[in-house]
Amino acid sequence: MTEARARTPRLYRGDVRAAQIRLGREIRVTPVFHTEVIGPNGPVEVTLKLEHLQHSGTFKLRGSLNALKQHPDDGRPVVIASGGNAGIAAAMACTLRDRPCTVVVPETASHTKVAAMWGYGAEVLWHGTSYAECKRYADRIAGERDALQLHAYDLPQVVAGAGVIGLEIERQVRGRPPVLVAVGGGGLMAGVAIALGPRARVIGVEPEGAPTLRAALSTGQPVDVPIDTITADALGAGRIGDIALDTALRYGVGSVLVDDDSIVMAREYLWREFRLVVESAGATALAAVMSGAYVPEPGVRPVIVLCGANTDVTTL
Repeated sequence: MTEARARTPRLYRGDVRAAQIRLGREIRVTPVFHTEVIGPNGPVEVTLKLEHLQHSGTFKLRGSLNALKQHPDDGRPVVIASGGNAGIAAAMACTLRDRPCTVVVPETASHTKVAAMWGYGAEVLWHGTSYAECKRYADRIAGERDALQLHAYDLPQVVAGAGVIGLEIERQVRGRPPVLVAVGGGGLMAGVAIALGPRARVIGVEPEGAPTLRAALSTGQPVDVPIDTITADALGAGRIGDIALDTALRYGVGSVLVDDDSIVMAREYLWREFRLVVESAGATALAAVMSGAYVPEPGVRPVIVLCGANTDVTTL
């Protein structure tokens, strides 16, 4: 074990259960939808976890709110670096907790997502063209303002909050089916895997143009990867989180890669067949099944998490 991994905070199912109690009714228990989708060899039975219906349109609200509820309401401002959804979630969480929020986004940030941050009252600062550059600037701003700094995916409270999705799936779905989740920085994957533990297999689905988990599993440590994908505004972390990698190694979480064309097709399919509006990242896990990158075993109905809906609907 490397020194960095030895220092990584390790979370357990109890941490996720505590987050569930802490969040209470401020978080929406999102429904599941049992259906079938078209795969390369015909219909495939799946269960869709409709997390895109979460308040703020992203699963990340769970983590941001869980983190804020574990800090005293001392009036300190909150700062976060984000490609989009983490900023929206932090902005809404701060509104609920009556705290000022500043989000640092890359110059390429989605106008739709920035507008959502403004809508929740956040100050938005543009800096650089990557998440890494935003994070360095957010570190500086947080120090200058004596602010509470949230992390988009590599903070124990954020991961535990995201993991509540796993507890909901466990209650909503019979058996122990595999759960497919999109991976950027890995907070969602880690949270769900910690919640379910060895009781179910969690599979990370990544765009070919942002294989953060695949690269880390290959080297045994988080490494920087170039980002070149349509999902960059949500899955563009560029590097897997330490907590996520530790969790993936601990529970045997694998990586499945999908190309951008498959993601686009899955997103359009959700709208055309079910009138479900998701962003590209929200369709990434489904793309694995529809493209054949992941083929479930006979008689197995995988759970697919649709994780976000912050998108420009005119692009559908």
